[in-house]
Parts: sequence; structure tokens; C-alpha cells
Amino acid sequence: MSREMFVRWLEELSSDDTDIVGGKSANLGELADIDVPVLPGFTTTASAYDYYVEETGIQAEIESQLEGLDIDDVADLQRRGERIRRTVSEASMPPALESAVLERYADLGDELGIDDPEVAVRSSATAEDLPEASFAGQQETFLNVAGETELLESIKHCFSSLFTDRAIVYRENNDFDHFDVKLACAVQKMGRADLASSGVLFTLDPDTGFNGVVTIEAAYGFGEPIVQGVVDPDRYTVFKPTTGIVEKELGGKSQRMVRRNGGTKLESVPEDRREQFALSDDRIRELTRYATRIEDHFETPQDIEWLVDGDLDELFVVQTRPETVHGAAEENVLRTYTLEETDEQLLDGVAIGNAIASGTVRVLSDHREMDQVEEGDVLVTEMTDPDWVPVMKRASAIVTDMGGKTSHAAIVSRELGVPAIVRAGTATEALSDGDVVTVDCSTDTGRVYDGDVEFDVTEETVDELPETDTEVKLILGDPDRAFALAGLPVDGVGLAREEFIVTSHVGYHPLELLERGEEEQFIDALRTGIAKIGAAFHPDDVIFRLSDFKTDEYRNLEGGWKYEPEENNPMLGWRGASRYYDETFREAFRLECEALRRVREDVGLDNVTVMVPFCRTVSEGERVLELMDEFGLPVDEMDIWVMAELPANVILADRFAELFDGFSIGSNDLTQLTLGVDRNSEVLAPLFDETDEAVKRSITTVIEEAHRHDRPVGICGDAPSTISEYTAFLVEEDIDSISVSPDVAVKTILTVAELEQ
Repeated sequence: MSREMFVRWLEELSSDDTDIVGGKSANLGELADIDVPVLPGFTTTASAYDYYVEETGIQAEIESQLEGLDIDDVADLQRRGERIRRTVSEASMPPALESAVLERYADLGDELGIDDPEVAVRSSATAEDLPEASFAGQQETFLNVAGETELLESIKHCFSSLFTDRAIVYRENNDFDHFDVKLACAVQKMGRADLASSGVLFTLDPDTGFNGVVTIEAAYGFGEPIVQGVVDPDRYTVFKPTTGIVEKELGGKSQRMVRRNGGTKLESVPEDRREQFALSDDRIRELTRYATRIEDHFETPQDIEWLVDGDLDELFVVQTRPETVHGAAEENVLRTYTLEETDEQLLDGVAIGNAIASGTVRVLSDHREMDQVEEGDVLVTEMTDPDWVPVMKRASAIVTDMGGKTSHAAIVSRELGVPAIVRAGTATEALSDGDVVTVDCSTDTGRVYDGDVEFDVTEETVDELPETDTEVKLILGDPDRAFALAGLPVDGVGLAREEFIVTSHVGYHPLELLERGEEEQFIDALRTGIAKIGAAFHPDDVIFRLSDFKTDEYRNLEGGWKYEPEENNPMLGWRGASRYYDETFREAFRLECEALRRVREDVGLDNVTVMVPFCRTVSEGERVLELMDEFGLPVDEMDIWVMAELPANVILADRFAELFDGFSIGSNDLTQLTLGVDRNSEVLAPLFDETDEAVKRSITTVIEEAHRHDRPVGICGDAPSTISEYTAFLVEEDIDSISVSPDVAVKTILTVAELEQ
């Protein structure tokens, strides 16, 4: 009987050998052909397993133990499983198989120049017509195996792990014959991850299925504690096309698995090392290149295990398999919400979001009470500002006493996909903590009903959306939603808001961080947020608006009171472009420019376009561009847009067109300043009308003048998201792009396509 029947070198294998050596071993052999580093070794075969079962005569005993098994009787399952595993592992290794394994082990030692080399023994399952991935994680791995006796025992224990309790249950539940599944054992040089690091990665974002990134988890020592969830690893997100690092999250890494006394144990990681990343940036990029190469070769997303050998200071892939379980990407779905019944109506207001939700009421008077809100609660308060964003993300619905369709609560709720009712009047008085209510925003009038009222959600998936001449883009601020929304068939992002990122991921006034010497915190958080959005929609444009906090909003950030004046009307105060070149604020603006520079140059996201908000005069625009250039953003090498939101931008559109590369109409501020209506005034709210002829004529003027100067023009105000007829007006006026909130993107595409016919 030839040795090749029982053992094969990994480097000789390919994916065609899956039935012979199992998926894990076959894939490792395949990697050698695409220049991916794999630890040297060999594998036993499925024939070796069959030979072991036949020669030892253990099949009859295994069948006896499986007969009449009730997998729902856990105690009985455990007893039978233990007996089967003992039967398999305590049998004597047949001499022919033993000889073949030990000869190949000696050959491996000669190759490495080591007698009795330490190896890892990993199970590799195979079955006729069954995907190996289905058995991932069901069999065992043995580390630090040294010497002939220990190697043979480990192989037998691998064979026995084909009958772990979980594997038995899996096969029973899926009607697989227990003897159709074979087990091979990959035997490889032991990588010294205990002296360095190891981990797992996915060639996509595992939470959303977005495939533009590689997601890496890393910790010190061997990787088993990561897989088992014992260790909190670092997490790195890398943009595939450029290997630019989008995000680095520091894990706890309080423990690591190391070698001790011929085995392994968990030990504490020194405090100073916990605060360091387990991988250097160069190593992260190297790992990403290998991961992308593997995915391209197998033509499907991969789940990969890897390690860094501390002795060699080299990276190795120890396992790759198809990634099969991840969150579904956003589909092209139209959702319609309908109440099944109505109960006692408690109050009403202006509806935001076209959805219905139920939950327990939490009435807050101040954002500092936000820890009281649990996931799925209905947030009730007078009004919100950017400080409220973290708690708004946890709410199932939001109800405010004050505000209109362009208030902070309305804009952010719409973007988060959370139904909200604004201008409800007495919500904070009429509703009490602990009340269970249903918030109905399925019509223009939002209503709050007593109790958990039943409602129906119908979904219509649009398989093929029509092409449109007018681009439809998103309004987006929350970078944590970017990957989930990447599947929407839009033409990029027409407005990415900086304020959302600063409020949610920084929380401090930038001048406060500068004073503390902690400016890197601001730069990194902003860089990460922009990069997530830029990566999600690459190569389509992402138009990132520079900071447009008002003074009262800046004052609410940590330390903001020290740097911000108190203004009677912040809407018309120190905001937008006027801040950037002011000596008081210019160093804070430098941080914004540095974050953007890193996004474009370090991450490689040249699809990120910068937009200047609230630019009152042409000379002000010139000063801002000069400063951007001084702060490392080469204005001659990138597109820079300007918001068209003041009458001055309309009247001098020709002059602004000579300075900037595009316009984005901010219909909220344009309406406010054209009609002289304070957006925050409850008294004047009925006069705030984006459909007013004066506002629409201004928009027409900007579009015409921009096109005369060969400049694109879009709109990023809330009007197209909330006023159905507004889209018809914009298409008729030949606008280049319309930006809307994610919840109405598919509907807007269909509307635009119909209007263009």
C-alpha cells in the first residue's frame, strides 16, 4: 500500500483534492500557487481515515452507540458522544498508516533542520457532495505537538473529534450519514504566534456584507481565544483597492495564549502592551494584500485565520474557507407601514420618516440623562441638538415638543431611519416614563397611540431600477451606517455632514483638544468617519461638508463654553466659512484639513470632495481656499464645491462659479434667508415654505448660472426627501443631482425615472 494513499505534502495539493484531503488541507495547498505564505507541512487523507476505521474494527461500536440516539436528550447525547470518541482515540494505529505518517514527519524535520519538530495538527473534514464550510468549527486542533508518540495520539484525537456532540447533532439535523464524512489531518510546522500575534479576518464587513473592505481582528499569542470569544481583539478595517486603513479600534487584549510545559495556557498581557496595537500598519497592509489575493483566486469572500511567527517575524495564513454567514446588504426595498387598528390617540404632530414603531417612553429634559434610554425605547424631549445623536440612535422612535421638518430632530431621525414626530406640543407632559406607546409616521400627520398597537409592514423589492440622467445621491452623516447603505443603487453621497461625526465620535470642542495637546483624537475620529463613508461609496463622489456648527452647538461640546460667544441668533452668526480663517478658530480648521488630507492621501480615497458651507462673499471663499492649500489640501488637484444657501450665492452665482468647482443648494438655509424666517422659530414655522416662488426662482437662477459656467449643481436640503412634488420641479429645471435621506432613495430613483420619460 503506497504512502501517497495516506499522506500528501500540502504544496502538492489544489482545490481539486478536496475529496481526498478535505477543504482545509486542499485550500492550504492551493495557496502556494498564488504566492501566499503557508507553514510547511503535510496532511493525512480521507483514505487514511477509512483505513483506520476498517483496520481497527471500530465502525460497529460507533454504529451501536448512534442507534436510537435522541439528540434532544442532552445527557444521553453526551454519554454516547464520549463513548464514541473514546473508542476512536483509544484504538491502535494500524502499522502501515503509522509508518506512512512517521516517515513524512521525519521528512518534515529534515526540511526544517529539526529533529521531532513541533507541529500543529488541524482537522480537515470532507464529505461526498457536502460543502466543507458546513462543518467549520466542529472538529479539533492540537498545538505544540512534538515527537512521534504525541503526533500519532493527536491524529487519533482529531479522528475522534469527528464525533463531537455538536458535529453529531449537525449531521443528524441535516440527515447526513455519519460515515459519509471523512477526516484528514493537516500537520504543519508550529508557528510561534505566542511570541507575536495572530487572528482572523474576513474579506468583507461581516456585519453588513459590504465587500469593499477587509476586516481584521488581532491579539497577542495564539488565535484560539479570539475564535472562542475569550479575548477582546484589536479590529482593523482596510479599504481593499488601496490597502488604506479606514479604521483601527484598540481591543482590550488582557490575555494571550502561550506555550507552557508542552501545552498552552492563558496569561495576562502587561498593561503597556494592551494599549498598543497588535499589528503595525505595514503588517495590516501586507495581510490585506494576501487576503485580497486569496479572495480573488477563490472568487468568493473568505474567512481566514493567520499568525505572525515571532521567531521568523513572518506572516503566515493557516486556514482559509468561504465566508458564508454575514449580515445582508441593504436591498432595493420599498416599505409600506399600515396600522392594523387604532387605539386611544394621545397626541399628534409633524411626521418624519414614513414608518411606525412601538416602545417604552423615556422622557428626558437634558441629553446628560441619555443613559436612561434603553435600546428600542421611545425618546421624548422638548427638542434635540447634535449632543443628542448617541441616544437618538438607540431609540425606536422620537417625539419632540418643538421643531419642524428641518429641525435637528427631523434631519437626524430621517437619516437614521428612526420615525419621529416633531412639534407635538405637549409630549413631555402628556407622556410619562414607562408608558408603552405606538408612534405612527405613516402619513403626513404623526400620531402617538396608547399601547403596543399592531401594524403591518409590506416590502416590495425592486429587482432592476431604471437608469436616470439626474443623479440620485444620499444625505448621510453617521459613518456607522455607511457600509449597510453601500448596496443602495445611488450615485454617491451628495452631503456627508461633519457635525454628526464630531458629536458622536469626538464630543469635544476642537480648541479644547488643542489646548490639551490631544488634537490627534479629533483628527483620527474625523478621518475614520470620512473614510468609512468614502470607502462605502467608492468610486462615486462623496461630497463632504466642512464644519457648520453654530455657536450654540459648539458650546454644547465638551469645553465649548470657553471658546464660543453667546449669540442672539446663531443661525445668522459665526458659522461656516467665516470661522475657518478667523485667528481664533484657524487652528481648529487645520485639524479638519489634516483629517481630509489623510483620507485622500493615506487611505487613497480620492473620491472625497470638499464642500464649503455658508460662504457669504467671494473674497471669503478665496481666503478659505488659500488656507486649505496652506494646510495640505491642494486645491488645484481636487474638486471643491460651495453651498448655495444665501441670497448672495444666488445673486453672484457667476462669481462663485469662477472660484468653485460645483454648487450644492441648501434649501433649508436658502428658504430661511430668502423669506427672513428663523428656522428655529415656532411662531414663524407656518411661514417656512421651501415651495415659495421666491425660493424656487432662486434655485432656478443658481442652476442656470452654474450650467452657463459648466459647473454641476445639486441639492442637499431636505425638501426632496419630504415634499414629493419638489423632485418634479428640480428635474424640470435640469438639476444635475438630487440628494435624499436613505429611506426614500429607491422611491426617488423611481420618481425621477418616471419624470424623465
